[in-house]
Amino acid sequence: MSIITLILAALVALEHFYIMYLETFATQSKATARVFNMSEEELQRESVTNLFKNQGIYNGLIAVFLLYGIFTGNATVVVIFLLNVVLAALYGSVTADRKIIIKQGGLAILALLTFLF
Repeated sequence: MSIITLILAALVALEHFYIMYLETFATQSKATARVFNMSEEELQRESVTNLFKNQGIYNGLIAVFLLYGIFTGNATVVVIFLLNVVLAALYGSVTADRKIIIKQGGLAILALLTFLF
């Protein structure tokens, strides 16, 4: 893996740690409301809070496994989790907001493209 690939994959991991933070620890914050384009009142609902916290764990695990692949030099693990991010972003762009493919998937797409060169 090139240094550019490693840097981009690490940035994707950091992005997912941030998403995990918003979803799991700052669930009802103004930042979470802004990032996910939701009202603070909606984030106060217990069902929403529980769903966000659960989803946050998945985002944290994506970050952990990306870092694992980076630090062990396991390109297969890195590619699998970058593809996971891109596919989730693609699904989100179809079902929620078209901008998700760029916001969440942009760095992962760039990282995957660096494997081609």
